[in-house]
Amino acid sequence: MMNYPAVKDVDLVGSYPALVHSGGGYVWDDVLEYRVWCHPHDGAPDIEEGNDYYYVFDNFEEALAYSKSNLGTESPLALILQKEYINESEPGIYVHVKKERLTEWPVEFLKRPKRTSKTISDFISPNAPANKLEILRGLM
Repeated sequence: MMNYPAVKDVDLVGSYPALVHSGGGYVWDDVLEYRVWCHPHDGAPDIEEGNDYYYVFDNFEEALAYSKSNLGTESPLALILQKEYINESEPGIYVHVKKERLTEWPVEFLKRPKRTSKTISDFISPNAPANKLEILRGLM
C-alpha cells in the first residue's frame, strides 16, 4: 500500500464544508482530510434520513480500514486544497487559475507530486513535452 500524505492540520479535520468541487485541477497543494462517503441505499446505516453522509479521518490508513469494514461505503477520497490549479474547459485548452479551491480527489491522484512554483507554468508552456502528464508526475 502506498503511503499517502499526512493532512495539513489534524486540528482542522472535520471543519471543512461537505459540498466542495469534485476532481479536476491536475495539481494539489495540501491534503486537508480523508473522507469516506456512506450510502444508506447501499447498506450503510440510515442516520441522515436516507441522505448520504461521510466520516472524516486524519490519515488514509484509518479511512481505508473503515471503508473496507463497513457496508455501503465508498473508497476513501482526499479533500485537497488547490492554491492554484489548471482549468481545462475544453479538451487541450489549459488555463492557469490563481484562486484557491477545495476539491475531493481519488487518493490515487496523490501519487503525483505536490505542486511546485513551476509545475503549472511548465505544464502550459509552449515548450512542454508532448506528454504533459510527465510534468504532473514529476518526471520532467
